[in-house]
Formats: sequence, structure tokens, C-alpha cells
Amino acid sequence: MTLTPSSALNGLQRQLDRLAPWGALLSLRLFLAWEFFESGLEKWRGENWFQEIQAAFPFPFDHLPANLNWQLSMWAELLCALALLLGLGTRCAALVLIVVTLVATAAVHWPADWSSLGELAQGYAISNKGHGNFKLPVIYLAALLPLLFQGAGKLSLDALVERLRQRR
Repeated sequence: MTLTPSSALNGLQRQLDRLAPWGALLSLRLFLAWEFFESGLEKWRGENWFQEIQAAFPFPFDHLPANLNWQLSMWAELLCALALLLGLGTRCAALVLIVVTLVATAAVHWPADWSSLGELAQGYAISNKGHGNFKLPVIYLAALLPLLFQGAGKLSLDALVERLRQRR
């Protein structure tokens, strides 16, 4: 049997297809767990600055005390990051982190004023140069959506629980 570029490519594709259920969602879970745990830990160690932006929070969070919003955000980031890491309650954790990310985007990252899509597009950036900086939250949302829709993947406690449930 002669190895051709076509057969090598087909073999690689078959191997990747076998690994995908184990690794694809795991990589998203690890990335997001790191990012959100780091953010929660920063809140744990830092001073509450939510009072300064309380008016920018969307409903219903704008009606909650800033300290409660701080605690909700911190614990959601810490506990949901741990859930993603373990792959336990992944869809629920992803949904909670989507809400946290949307609230953070509205309160912190979205541009205060924009009058055209061109101006809004300037906010799709990492650092805020007067036009917002919503690029990272959009990346986080894009990475959370597959976990919300597909779950944790095979290498997770969710998958183990499901296998045990099916045996009964």
C-alpha cells in the first residue's frame, strides 16, 4: 500500500474525528475555566469597584446593591469556572457565565456613545481607546455557546454521570 497525500490526509481526518468528542470541548472548558477563575480571583482579592458603574448595569442588576452584584459576579466566576474545569453541570455553568459576560459587556465594555456601525466597530478591541473594548467578551461568548448547546464532551463528569444513569 502506497502512502499518498490523499490517503495521509484521510487518515489524519479519521484520527481527528476520533479525538474530537474527547478534546474539542475540553479545550474550550479549560480555556474558559482559566479565564473566568482568574477574573473571579481578581474580585476575591480586590476592592469592589461596582459602585462606580452601578448605573451602567442592565435590568435587573441595576436595582441590586453594588456589593451584591460584586458577590454574585465573583462567586459565579469562581464556581462556574470550577464546574467547567470538571465538566459538571456544564450547560448550566455556561449559561450563568453568558449572563455574567453580557452584564459585564453592557456595564464595562460596550462603548458609552456611538452613532454609526463604524464607530461601534472601533469598540471591537482589547484595550479601550474611547470606543469601548468588547472583543474579549465576544470571544468568551463564542467559546461558551458550544458548551451551552453541546455540553461538556466525553471527557467530563457530565458524561460519566450520563453513562452511570443509562446503566440503571
